Amino acid sequence: MRMVDLIQKKKQGGKLTRDEINFIISGYTSGEVPDYQMSALLMAIYFKGMDKEEIANLTLAYVDSGDKLDLTAIKGIKVDKHSTGGVGDKVSLVIIPLVAAAGIPVAKMSGRGLGHTGGTIDKLEAIAGFNTNLPGDKFISNVNAYKMAIAGQSANLTPADKKIYALRDVTATVDSIPLIASSVMSKKIASGADAIVLDVKVGSGAFMKSIDEAKELALTMVEIGKSLNRKTIAVITDMSQPLGNEVGNASEVKEAIEALAGKGAKDLTAVALTIAAHMTVLGGAFPDFEHAYNELERYIMSGKAIEKFKQFVEIQGGNPGFIDNPASLPKAKKHIEVKALKSGYVAAINAEAIGVAAMLLGAGRKKKDDRIDYSAGLTMVKKIGEYVRAGDTICILHSNLDEHEEAEAMVMNAYSFSDSQPSPIHFVYDVVQ
Repeated sequence: MRMVDLIQKKKQGGKLTRDEINFIISGYTSGEVPDYQMSALLMAIYFKGMDKEEIANLTLAYVDSGDKLDLTAIKGIKVDKHSTGGVGDKVSLVIIPLVAAAGIPVAKMSGRGLGHTGGTIDKLEAIAGFNTNLPGDKFISNVNAYKMAIAGQSANLTPADKKIYALRDVTATVDSIPLIASSVMSKKIASGADAIVLDVKVGSGAFMKSIDEAKELALTMVEIGKSLNRKTIAVITDMSQPLGNEVGNASEVKEAIEALAGKGAKDLTAVALTIAAHMTVLGGAFPDFEHAYNELERYIMSGKAIEKFKQFVEIQGGNPGFIDNPASLPKAKKHIEVKALKSGYVAAINAEAIGVAAMLLGAGRKKKDDRIDYSAGLTMVKKIGEYVRAGDTICILHSNLDEHEEAEAMVMNAYSFSDSQPSPIHFVYDVVQ
């Protein structure tokens, strides 16, 4: 088997066999296949696509390239959740205690943020003492005893995907649905999940900018899951503006607490309850979505959800005292108000620009080894559909840096205004199953 022949085959629209895909992935992981040949194949896949069987085989090849988590010691159906990434997306912080409160085991492996999307691990590490480096036995015992645990992803989980993703990033082949779908699903399969709920974001702050693109990606990932005997559902949710009102690690933890206490932003609460309800149905806690949604709402209103979050923090080494006193979370020294230059309705917000602004303030990473300022970020004072007058504060920047003019300009330019009120945003567009 020769790599050049396989590139030629895909370039002409041919279908790669399982053996051929395994040859490619194992060869590239070991260094036998050079970057230039893998780059050529990725571009051929970008233009010619892959069918369902090819995508499933590519996913399995990624999984087989590294470690697989063995979660058989955990009792019950292990349900995992994955978001395709967005700005202000603190849904995982809300769903972990909610789903665990329903008795469904949540054994979650999460990553750190890079660029304008924040990582769940970074947000939780804004909590003093919170430990995401749990040993395997502690991780499993926490899930069995309390129905929840979270840990950073193993360095050797799907190493082929990590290596190929870095190459896609510099060869303009990131936005290929077969390559996105296999990358996402390989991590979930390798993480040992029995059932998976996918949160596919759509809008200015998401990778998928249109509903049609989001549906195609959702359907592709659901088909991969089913072909590999995993119960899989995808929920398409809005990312035309940041989710909730807070962007930044400590402030997003604070907002997640508000949601769990019944005082959360409407969009965050709706999306989190929808994802959590589907997870609990897949896990067998409730017979249908409506029943699950109503029960989980009751967990929030009764205080059961916030108590479960306190337990979650405690079992991972953190001090839950900040939950009753959110002011004790890391706080920036500077708070800069961005004011509207004109009156009108907020017609659009470029969520990606808001995410980049937060990164410039210190809340995210430009490079993998950058240090994060947990207190940095911003508060969305005005969102789409709200009326503002010239001079009103539309956003507040939180920073410890001396320079914040670039972030301020970026936020100002992210907002668009209109004389007429825009149509209401749908927080959840569709469910693919």
